[in-house]
Amino acid sequence: MGKFTFNTTPIEGLYVVEPTVFADQRGYFLETYNNEFAPYVKHLDGTPCDYVQDNESRSSKGVLRGLHMQLTQPQGKLVRVIQGEVYDVAVDARAGSPTYGQYFGVVLSEENKKQLLIPEGFLHGFAVLSETATFAYKCTRLYAPGDEFGVMWNDKELAIPWPVSEAEAILAEKDKKNHDFSELTEVLGQ
Repeated sequence: MGKFTFNTTPIEGLYVVEPTVFADQRGYFLETYNNEFAPYVKHLDGTPCDYVQDNESRSSKGVLRGLHMQLTQPQGKLVRVIQGEVYDVAVDARAGSPTYGQYFGVVLSEENKKQLLIPEGFLHGFAVLSETATFAYKCTRLYAPGDEFGVMWNDKELAIPWPVSEAEAILAEKDKKNHDFSELTEVLGQ
């Protein structure tokens, strides 16, 4: 029996992953990653790949990170919350995809222990719902600052129902200057 359940979403290749949790009076144990992920972790061209970078961030309530992607060196991600709770969003930005421009959002928390497996070619972002949150994720490619493209979190075309208001959202300076989704569509030639 596998240690993970890979739950499909309305967007092909995007999965909500639920680990098997072993709990007793001492606490709990779970695996967060093993070779069961191999069939799901692929480059955009479909070739298998591995995760090559692990990241961790800590943020306060109301912090909204995203929406980000890399254009020519796209990063697939496996994201989870170690402490706290976030609303996590992935937007399909794969050229030619039948679900191009569609988003999927899910609450990830230390309690539910869910992970989101995001393929290469997606925009990604999250909003912190708890007082603080520690967010961890694996990437299929190294971070390339010059290759990054950002779309505004509150883009009217995407119309993502974030659980934070514009007044509550705390953004990085670079995210205040992100693009409209239509600009990404032009860059990708969609």
